Amino acid sequence: MAAQRIMTFGVVVGNRGFFPDHLAKTGREEIISVLEAAGARAVVLSPEQSKHGAVETYTESQHCAELFKKHADEIDGIIVTLPNFGEERGIVDAIRLSGLKVPVLVQATPDRSDAMTIATRRDSFCGKMSACNNLMQYGIPYSLTTLHTESLTSAEFKADLEWFSAVCRIVKGLKNLRIGAIGARPTAFNTVRYSERLLETSGITVETIDLSEIFGRINRMKDSDDAAQAKLAAIKAYVSTVGIAEEALVKMAKLGAVIDGWMKQAHIGISAVQCWTSMEEYFGVVPCTIMSMMSNELIPSACEVDVPGVLSMYMMALASGTPSALLDWNNNYGSHPDKCVCFHCSNLPKHFFNDVRMDYQEIIAGTVGKLNTFGTCVGRVKSGAMSFARYSTDDRRGVIRGYTGAGRFTDDPLDTFGGAGVAEIPQLQKLLRYICREGFEHHVAANFSDVSKAVHEAARYMGWESHYHPELED
Repeated sequence: MAAQRIMTFGVVVGNRGFFPDHLAKTGREEIISVLEAAGARAVVLSPEQSKHGAVETYTESQHCAELFKKHADEIDGIIVTLPNFGEERGIVDAIRLSGLKVPVLVQATPDRSDAMTIATRRDSFCGKMSACNNLMQYGIPYSLTTLHTESLTSAEFKADLEWFSAVCRIVKGLKNLRIGAIGARPTAFNTVRYSERLLETSGITVETIDLSEIFGRINRMKDSDDAAQAKLAAIKAYVSTVGIAEEALVKMAKLGAVIDGWMKQAHIGISAVQCWTSMEEYFGVVPCTIMSMMSNELIPSACEVDVPGVLSMYMMALASGTPSALLDWNNNYGSHPDKCVCFHCSNLPKHFFNDVRMDYQEIIAGTVGKLNTFGTCVGRVKSGAMSFARYSTDDRRGVIRGYTGAGRFTDDPLDTFGGAGVAEIPQLQKLLRYICREGFEHHVAANFSDVSKAVHEAARYMGWESHYHPELED
């Protein structure tokens, strides 16, 4: 799996002259130190470029904007830090003039009750409201810290910085995203219909390819082709293939090599695949292992051409830096109202299992024959923290909307096939009622992490409607 990349933040240090401006000097030094300690980079004015490297006047806003423009391709988000009240006009002008469309976090440093003299009082508590009011007036979306005022060196800000970094990774990762739709939607699945046009309004493009073209490219590829042999070796290294015919493994390898080649050629970031039943009837394997391998490498791949599903997977993978899976909200778990069985056939990434093996797809084997359905990744989903998300296109209203929340996978006993786990979700019955009332799909993306609040916030920056389960305090 890919390592989490270094985050880069544009920093606007607020200052207002008739408040103690020495606080701007120490505030700038402190935010740089905190970001460096977190492994992040700061793009911020130097004391030579403005008074104390802060922003107050319009000229200083221009200098800050020019600096941000020079680093526009690197900057993931903007942090506004208020070591004193801050000049709200200078802050918003700097952001507007930069032209950056990235998440903005507003932090205000708290006063000390024993240091409230004219020489030491910050008034950031009040200044934050003015800054946010101006951001609202300028139409600049922004995020807030957990506490209204919190020290840059506090545990709260450390957690907020991690959360905001995840928000920024999602928003940046979705910019100009190209999703590959491989094959047609299975006829029986109206539930995975979606609008390419609505996705395009968010800068997300869907590139399609027919299964006939995939099969045609496979037919032209020799078994001895370097790409096919490399993929075959990767499959055998990835999952136990005991009892699987070599012929089936070679077919999987060629399928994977062709998909890899097409995605690279077409600059595709993530994919959704027509996994049944044409694949099994006319090619003779399921694509599950190939898809599992992609998802495990943070290149999510969803079954049943569920393009919004893979988009939801990708949002959580961007946030956490760990693989996501697409699951069905599939079964009740006995009489437990807050537990359910999450399942797929499966193409779950190996990251989701303690132990996994390759097997055949039991559900459709009765229709197309067992020998045509080898390639599933079978195992029990391990226990651990869980985030879930589902964002979809609502064509009737012309919006993209969805929901997200947190729970956990448990060790509760479960004897079944495919890839399955027991999930425990607080107020699950309320969530299920929401899903059914709002007409959402039975597919949900899941991730072993606690990034649901970052996903919720990122959706807001994308202009999407987002429901957090259960409701956030705000």
